[in-house]
Amino acid sequence: MSPHKVRILILACGNSLRSDDGVGPWLAEWVEENFSVGLDLRVVSQQQWTPELAYELAGAEAAIFIDCSLASSPGSVNLIPVHAAEVNQAVATHHLGAPELLALSQHLYGSEPRSAFLLTVGAGSVDLGEEFSPQAEAALTKASQLLKSVIEQMLSAGSEPA
Repeated sequence: MSPHKVRILILACGNSLRSDDGVGPWLAEWVEENFSVGLDLRVVSQQQWTPELAYELAGAEAAIFIDCSLASSPGSVNLIPVHAAEVNQAVATHHLGAPELLALSQHLYGSEPRSAFLLTVGAGSVDLGEEFSPQAEAALTKASQLLKSVIEQMLSAGSEPA
């Protein structure tokens, strides 16, 4: 069984009931509202990344992972390239990140996206609640614009973001 082919796979992670942890699902919904999804673009949003997503990654030419970051300054927006991690025998499903998913994709299906990026928004709060912190709220415009730019660059002639 071969994975469904797609040019760009968006994998968003987060819990919309934990304040800024919901930026991933919010941005995933924003992509679905602003882009045509189909053979060129697929969006998957979950509370956490699971090993099953390796199958999705195996069919993608490019991937954009979206999540909040507790390690970054609140409200900061970062886009960094992601590469496959070293394959370990045991997979910790509660701490499965973008590098581990790429490694699983390669290990299990012999394929991974030729380019992958992680877009993060620094979290100001992950307390219970459905509202974003002022810092995350202010960062959503910048994150949306960056995401739009990256997607458009990837869709045009398969180029990678600058």
